[in-house]
Amino acid sequence: MCKIWVISKENPKYGVSFTIHFIFTIFAPRFKTMNSVIIVLPILSLLMFDLGLQLTLADFALIAKRPKAMIVGLVGQIILLPLVAFALCKIFGLTGVLYVGMILIACCPGGSSSNIFSMLAKGDVALSVSLTALSSIITLFTLPLIMSFAIPLSGGDASATITLPVGNLLKQNLLLMFLPILVGIGVRKWWPETAQSIDKVLSKCAFPLLMLLAAIFFIQNKAQIADNITSLGLCVTSMLLITILLAALLSRVSRLDTREKRTIVIEVGMQNAAQAIAVAGSPFVFNNGAIAIPAIIYALMMNVVLLIYVGVIKSRKSK
Repeated sequence: MCKIWVISKENPKYGVSFTIHFIFTIFAPRFKTMNSVIIVLPILSLLMFDLGLQLTLADFALIAKRPKAMIVGLVGQIILLPLVAFALCKIFGLTGVLYVGMILIACCPGGSSSNIFSMLAKGDVALSVSLTALSSIITLFTLPLIMSFAIPLSGGDASATITLPVGNLLKQNLLLMFLPILVGIGVRKWWPETAQSIDKVLSKCAFPLLMLLAAIFFIQNKAQIADNITSLGLCVTSMLLITILLAALLSRVSRLDTREKRTIVIEVGMQNAAQAIAVAGSPFVFNNGAIAIPAIIYALMMNVVLLIYVGVIKSRKSK
């Protein structure tokens, strides 16, 4: 039996066991040929709706109240990550769809589960929520801009065959990300008890849903993943570790407090892999599942690395 352990707000120490064995037993053969968009796009909207349920308008005002911490986090998320991705693609010699996929995952906003990781690490949860919300809105516009710059540099056949319909990407992001966030904020404002009840359920589903997305794209692209797993795996892991270290260094130089430092490390390390997979697989944007391969690997590695990070913090506190 295959189980995924999901960290929950109610029981953060032991988590909630979510069994997905039956999904793979019944549907795995169908994953190879299914149109993944029917799963990817609704899941992304659901995760963004859950993010909205955790927000109030006051969360967006945090940048005025605590500008230093917010700016450090946003610089790490929106500027540092893409720069590291460009450099590592060059170092590891990635080209084509894998190059495009690496830049894509680096351009995405913070993951919706980062606030839970911040809570477990005794970080600044309010800062985490605000950073995730603002990065989700800012990257609606920075992602198309950076990707438009990256595709011609990708080399191989990709620079000639891959096109980015910027208008479609903006429309998809507004419809599947910005609108669900606004709806979630509205539900939180007008029906707070209902929002809390829905969030309790959705927050437990976030990780299993992300892993389901990763599994579908893994099955559909397993041959290409197997051919590139060594170089791509090293490249993805290096990007994760380097950006985490740089985020920690930037936080230290900026003289942020311990809770803020922990949150920024987590925010910069945890990307919205669901968005990267949705953009890669969407028939309205790239319509190329192979572009999602770096995001699939990143989704796994970021959870492993950040769980280790949280574990180290907890072990130090227990001594």
